[in-house]
Amino acid sequence: MGAEVSPQLPEGISSLLDTDLYKLTMQCAILKYYPDVYVTYGFTNRTPNMKLRRAAYKWLLQQMDKLATLHVTAEERAFLKKKCPYLNDAYITFLETFQLKPHEHVEIKFTPIEDNGSNDDEGIIDYSVKGLWLDTILYEIPLLALTSQAYFMFSDKNWDYDNQEEKAFQKGRELLKNGCIFSEFGTRRRRDYHTHDLVMKGLYRAAEEGKSHDWKGVLTGTSNVHFAMKYDVNAVGTVAHEWYMTIAAITDDYQNANEVSLAKWLGCFGDGVLGIALTDTFGTPAFLDAFSKPIPADVSATSHGKTYAQVYTGVRQDSGDPTNFVKLVRDFYDRQGITDKKVIVFSDSLDIEHCLEYKKIAEEANFNPSFGVGTFFTNDFINMASSEKSKPLNIVIKIATANGRPAVKLSDNLGKNTGDQTKVQEVKKKLGYTELQWEQGDESNRWTKQT
Repeated sequence: MGAEVSPQLPEGISSLLDTDLYKLTMQCAILKYYPDVYVTYGFTNRTPNMKLRRAAYKWLLQQMDKLATLHVTAEERAFLKKKCPYLNDAYITFLETFQLKPHEHVEIKFTPIEDNGSNDDEGIIDYSVKGLWLDTILYEIPLLALTSQAYFMFSDKNWDYDNQEEKAFQKGRELLKNGCIFSEFGTRRRRDYHTHDLVMKGLYRAAEEGKSHDWKGVLTGTSNVHFAMKYDVNAVGTVAHEWYMTIAAITDDYQNANEVSLAKWLGCFGDGVLGIALTDTFGTPAFLDAFSKPIPADVSATSHGKTYAQVYTGVRQDSGDPTNFVKLVRDFYDRQGITDKKVIVFSDSLDIEHCLEYKKIAEEANFNPSFGVGTFFTNDFINMASSEKSKPLNIVIKIATANGRPAVKLSDNLGKNTGDQTKVQEVKKKLGYTELQWEQGDESNRWTKQT
């Protein structure tokens, strides 16, 4: 690489808070409701042609040693208590002594394509994560971020940091000038920590300029808790598919899993707090069925009799076709007689063009749109040898089993369905789904309920 990292910046992960907020909020809820659930996680490289080298594997093993030394500092706990007051005292106390134990929970395997015993041997990296859900939930984000960094340290090395801060600044300006409300969501697939830091500097500069010009757009913060603390911005996020998937696997009750997940979340954090619901874990139509249910008194005394849709601030669109999603949710709220202006958070493969397109669609349907922009910020580089875009890794770590049962996800985009395929088909039948292919093409495939 043409640029060197400042010695003041960490090479890998140096803080437990260098993760997405929704991992902490879910861990808080797990501590309350599911502290004894045993889980496993599986790793998938959706760009299988992009293979890592043996040197990257050795580096990743070294990073596991570093993860084992991390703990939340007194300063970080103070930040959480001040900026994230929805994290209850029991959880903050839990964090005082919490540490990752990767040598107990994580196994990393490297299978070379051709084994020459060289550090340049290319191969397949795989992770196995096992343990109590409470103890293992914080591995996903650092493992993904480190894997992405390892690939660009040892495989694709024809890039440098030149212009990264300015590029983020200009992207931020464009979004703010066009009235977009957005946050930075790029931890999982960032090029490395230094890139992330440069991006945050650029976005922060753009936000300050936006304030001086009274632009309507707003940088609401970042999903990364460490960078929220470093740049004194809000930590942004609520919940991930993992919450719904694991509860469904624990209970094996897919007909009621969405409702149980919504109820437990509300029971942990209260009305109107962390109130963006994720719709597509088992298909948005099934979610909306649950969203329309009345809230029991034992879940919330203050919201008893109201529906989840009334109490939750809005929804997040993370797969499928956004135009179809906006229409589906608009029709749902109208049928429910809900006139409050709800939020839709878009978070699937965003860039400036898509943000502006979805903003128009959502506002025309009387929603307040917001955007979680990830890889477009933190892994947008040019390969210096070819002058072409340096393609990011597309990697995921998903919950695989909970208490011995398979965990699955039925995305609104059929290509994103994950988990045991026999179980996927079983759940589809239980929920009464058929497959439809929209005219727009495969990317807009989604599930629809049988009638």
